[in-house]
Amino acid sequence: MPVPVPRQRTGSPVAVGTTAAGPTSGPTAAGPLPAGSATEAAGGGDLTLLVIEDDPAGTFTVPELLGDAGTRVRIRTARNLTEAERLLTDDVHCILVDLALPGSSRDRADGDELAVLRHVLRIAPRHAVLALTADADADRAAEAVRVGAQDFLHRDELDGRLLSRAIRYAVERKRADSTQVKLAESRLRAQENARLERGLLPTPLLQGSDLRFAARYRPGRSRALLGGDFYDTVRTPDGTVHAMIGDVCGHGPDEAALGVELRIAWRALTFAGLCGDELLSTLQQVLEHERESEEIFATLCTVDIAPDGRRAGLCLAGHPSPLIARKGRPAQLLPYENGGPALGLLPRARWPRRQVELGPAWSLMMYTDGLIEGRTSTDGDRLGQDGMVDMINRQLTAGLRGEALLEAAVAEVRELNGGDLTDDVAVLLLDRDRDRVRD
Repeated sequence: MPVPVPRQRTGSPVAVGTTAAGPTSGPTAAGPLPAGSATEAAGGGDLTLLVIEDDPAGTFTVPELLGDAGTRVRIRTARNLTEAERLLTDDVHCILVDLALPGSSRDRADGDELAVLRHVLRIAPRHAVLALTADADADRAAEAVRVGAQDFLHRDELDGRLLSRAIRYAVERKRADSTQVKLAESRLRAQENARLERGLLPTPLLQGSDLRFAARYRPGRSRALLGGDFYDTVRTPDGTVHAMIGDVCGHGPDEAALGVELRIAWRALTFAGLCGDELLSTLQQVLEHERESEEIFATLCTVDIAPDGRRAGLCLAGHPSPLIARKGRPAQLLPYENGGPALGLLPRARWPRRQVELGPAWSLMMYTDGLIEGRTSTDGDRLGQDGMVDMINRQLTAGLRGEALLEAAVAEVRELNGGDLTDDVAVLLLDRDRDRVRD
């Protein structure tokens, strides 16, 4: 049998299942589940219900029996929206709003029969909401669900079991809806980030060149497409091919953004005719203006290959020297003496440009230190440049070239490390095949 529960104007909850003479008062008497989000209430716990209903008699009739497992629903009552906002605290899990509650004069003038419900949905976006209607108001009840309520109840059909089930269903449905929304938002955000990061990765501009290009990029951040490593390759109108690879210290999104800025600046400066020390000095100014702190620096390696493909200028700014493989000879590192410091370390640094002979046919591999700083599985030491050279020579002997060579190199480094590398890895390969070009 339903029991009339006196309205608690102070907001003190009353445990359903008690008589009016013996309420359980106090918001923590039975330890209701905290509801930093009202959708977090799980099945089996006590719940708090906020009733917004203008009953002229000052009571709201609720069923005496609630919950098959003896769970309680604590009741708070509010006679208008102003009072409801005051009583809408974090431990409220569900709101039961009477659709017959008078709205503002403006709402009545607009003829919006669900104005009160819309207001509740605005002030309680994380809470489950039930609409209370008269038995003959089926159309408005269905419309209430359409605009955002989790369910509706007819006043004349309330009983203990129905109300208990409706409240818990509304809470669970709100939680499920919120989870779906968060998943959809996360999926869209991931897709947008992926599109953005793909757009920030470089497209080599080598039209008219006889060189073949390949690259591999693996950021150290989990589920990221872009890290602090960066690279680029362009061909200027005079036929010179310019290649660059660099590494901003750190692995987060700020470092990735700075790497993109440096790459774009390098491309613009290269097309403007700068190279060598002049280009690196200007890039250092860009770094100093764009970095968040003075502790951030970037290493860089630049190569400008002459139009005939036989010679190149090499500049190193604290970066590992490239590896070159010539036909019939083992791969080796290009000379790396007299390189300059990393960008951002010394305000008036200099970066000498060294001329190197490449020969008629060659493969030039540029890489970041993520490729050489992984550990080996045998003794725990770093792979290092010497270990990398040995590894590349084995793979060249096995007949690997181009994309396959880079794929195998990154895979073997990861295997030697015993799992994913924590640092970003970028590898760039330029090939000049004597059988494909005219000397």
